[in-house]
Amino acid sequence: MAAMSRREFFRKTATDAAVAGWLASGVVKLRANPLGLPIGSQTYPHRAMIQEGNFGGLCKMMADIGVQNVELCSPSYAEFKSLEDGKQVRKILDDHGLKCPSAHFGLGALRNDQPRMIEWAKDIGMTQMSTASIGSGNGGNTPTMDQVKKAADEYNKIAAEAAKAGLQQALHNEGFENSMVDGKKTYDILLELLDPKLVKMQFQMSSMRVVGDPVEYFTKYPGRFISMHLQGVNLNAPPPAPRGSVPAAPAAGQPAPVGRGGGVAVGKDSLDWVKIFTAAKVGGLKNYFVEQNWELTKDSVAFLKTLKV
Repeated sequence: MAAMSRREFFRKTATDAAVAGWLASGVVKLRANPLGLPIGSQTYPHRAMIQEGNFGGLCKMMADIGVQNVELCSPSYAEFKSLEDGKQVRKILDDHGLKCPSAHFGLGALRNDQPRMIEWAKDIGMTQMSTASIGSGNGGNTPTMDQVKKAADEYNKIAAEAAKAGLQQALHNEGFENSMVDGKKTYDILLELLDPKLVKMQFQMSSMRVVGDPVEYFTKYPGRFISMHLQGVNLNAPPPAPRGSVPAAPAAGQPAPVGRGGGVAVGKDSLDWVKIFTAAKVGGLKNYFVEQNWELTKDSVAFLKTLKV
């Protein structure tokens, strides 16, 4: 390396000092987003604003607290009907500097209206289509082994059609996926039956008491878990009571995402989030979404901004 001249030395020293000053003054803000991935938020807990026609207002609120990605639900969900025009949704997102890589699509919509759902997803610029649960018509929360096999076969076919359009299908986990069949976890059976190329997984953190440790799943099935729904989980507290009726339920035949409020903020719980995100990288994580009420979302996002993984 060539020797640095006296003039170059002083110029570099002055530049370094200026940069240090900018950082100290807060002019330049560095974020430590986990794995360098954009901080995301599922919009279902905030669906009232969307139903009222104030999607733009919600986008502004999200952007203002540091959210960069949002996950929607398809317009077949009653509260999301106002988002029918995908191109207009994309414009509103762009206006607020947000991206939407994913949305939740009810199994009924994918069974009966998949081409239109794919078109809507592509208009918005999505890369994946997630499904809350595949239990509808397949035994619900108490399936038989035959019903689990039937559901997996159906979802593989749905995912194959999505793949033709360049979209990755992903499965979330709700009652069906969290159930037991013949002494085995339905979730484990599905991981064996679902095509690992066609169907990726979106791990629901609040389900870990039932499904199991996400770190174990991420490391056992590398490349299978491309997404997470984040909720704070306090393993030192008594398990929450079983969920009863869900307010403002989605359209008929459409399972609703869990984690729509209550609980504890991410980072104020008992989980080792560094360990979780480190393992999630092995699992294949491409995006993650806080799914909590507004106050908890703000606290969770603030924590994620500081999380170095």
